[in-house]
Amino acid sequence: MQTFFMILLSVASIVLIASILLQSGNSAGLSGSIGGGAEQLFGKKKSRGYEAILSKVSTIGAVVFILCSLILVAIE
Repeated sequence: MQTFFMILLSVASIVLIASILLQSGNSAGLSGSIGGGAEQLFGKKKSRGYEAILSKVSTIGAVVFILCSLILVAIE
């Protein structure tokens, strides 16, 4: 059982790293952070497409990573 969760943790780690690295960054400085907050507030964030898929994959990968880590700590 421990080996299964360790393999699942490794796969979740790789998926999480890849999905985060593939996301586009908001590197527009201070004005970009202010404008980015306004865009999210007024709903201009894309709800479909490549960015949304990567966001969902990152979220799922993070949840699986945390759950596997907690399970492995509880097992040992």
